[in-house]
Amino acid sequence: MVGSGRFMGLLEELTKRMGLPWHGCLGYAPGGDQHQRYVSVGTVFSNKEIQTCLAITSVLREVIGIRMGGFCQIEGKMGNAKSRSGQNTCSQFLPEEQAEIDRLFDALSSDKHSSNTSLRSFSLKALQARSHVGEALPLEMVTRLYDGMRRVNLTGTAMGPSEGVSQKQFTVSMSHLLKGNSEEKSLVILKMISATEGPVKAREIQKFTEDLVGSVAHVLEHRQELRGWTQKKGLGSPPRVQKLLGPQRLDCDCDRATIEDWVFRAPHVATFLSVVIHRGFLLLGSSLDLSALLPERQVDQGLEFESVLDVLSVIYVNSHLPRERRHRWRLLFSSELHGHSFAQLCGHITHGGPCVVLLQDHDGHVFGGFASCSWEVKPQFQGDDKCFLFSISPSMAVYTCTGYNDHYMYLNHGQQTIPNGLGMGGQHDYFGLWIDVDFGKGHSKAKPTCTTYNSPQLSAKENFRFEKLEVWAVGDASESQLAKSSRSILDVDPEAQALLEITGRSRQSQGLREVPEDDD
Repeated sequence: MVGSGRFMGLLEELTKRMGLPWHGCLGYAPGGDQHQRYVSVGTVFSNKEIQTCLAITSVLREVIGIRMGGFCQIEGKMGNAKSRSGQNTCSQFLPEEQAEIDRLFDALSSDKHSSNTSLRSFSLKALQARSHVGEALPLEMVTRLYDGMRRVNLTGTAMGPSEGVSQKQFTVSMSHLLKGNSEEKSLVILKMISATEGPVKAREIQKFTEDLVGSVAHVLEHRQELRGWTQKKGLGSPPRVQKLLGPQRLDCDCDRATIEDWVFRAPHVATFLSVVIHRGFLLLGSSLDLSALLPERQVDQGLEFESVLDVLSVIYVNSHLPRERRHRWRLLFSSELHGHSFAQLCGHITHGGPCVVLLQDHDGHVFGGFASCSWEVKPQFQGDDKCFLFSISPSMAVYTCTGYNDHYMYLNHGQQTIPNGLGMGGQHDYFGLWIDVDFGKGHSKAKPTCTTYNSPQLSAKENFRFEKLEVWAVGDASESQLAKSSRSILDVDPEAQALLEITGRSRQSQGLREVPEDDD
């Protein structure tokens, strides 16, 4: 018999050839007669390609089920078309991980609040106890997790939820939520949302999503792991959360297939559940890399500064950056700290490396763009196809390059015949995002969308005014970028240089400092 590692290798090779992320191969959603769609990336494949992947997946699951033993068994009918009616009750944890799961269950089931029945289990009060979750998670999320676990049916027969959570229910639930595919995750999520077996309303999924997002910010704040960011109150409004994670029609019914499709399309669902469990239960902490989720926030020492972004917004934007840029954000410019001056903006961001530009207009819309290359003051477009525009409020969305043109980034100052300002996407006088040299003014033009990024109008009004502008360098700074920060303001502020020349004063520091080498 071929080992499970061999099948895993075959499956990984297949998904790589299809251009899929490795974690996305086990879930699928039925499509039309001609094609079916892998919903995680929105790429259309032929039925033959999908059936090949599903066949390997089916064999892989069977092989792993045979090899693992212990908790591993498949309830109900299995197979290509019937797998939804069955339930995989395998533990997917490594031995050392399973040992940690068992230790936590032993602690919960031996708690004084747990039942004293012969079948070992734990109660909701035991989970809420200060010695376990305590105040690390909101009560609503603790209750949802508890209900989801005790409603997991391991027998395959119709029955109500158990009085407590058994060891098998706990193991299977944790395995599905932390290691499962979209089908397995959706099983537990559905039970966290509703006690009924049938479809749920989309508004119930939205409420679950709001609780989940709030729990992430709550647990990170409780564990003092916000990495320098602050949790702003009032930004987690339903429209933003709905756009980020939930269904668009609140009155529609959502069955398990719909929820599985949603979990597959919205990777933040699985990520946020992982944070809630890892940090809420203090379970399998080494499996969670917070630095890839929430970047370290760096602001010059001695400066107090509150960003327009809340924790959810930072996580959302950060998740779309290149992976090597996600662990650290360093403030380059803030209109609040550095003044309302376009010259100051240019002086602080040029040659500063890849960065996130974001602003808030007078109507409360928050939006911006990711510049994948260092900004340079010049009359030509710059950047590459890694750039994107985004919206944070009133809704969350990211708009990537269309390939129609290469007008990714534009920064110009001091010219008389062409526009002076900072722009991303579109064309002169018609940018997807434009910050004018007359600081405080800008525009976002799209009829119907920006040609470069396919973005709609990002601001409340086409021609807008803004009060707050921030620019964050992302990732590690190079030596040349760090050297730039030690330059005199006269090196980077042409207005200051011109003013000095008009008054007839000389630059006292000229010749006394080593001139830093410019970036190539």
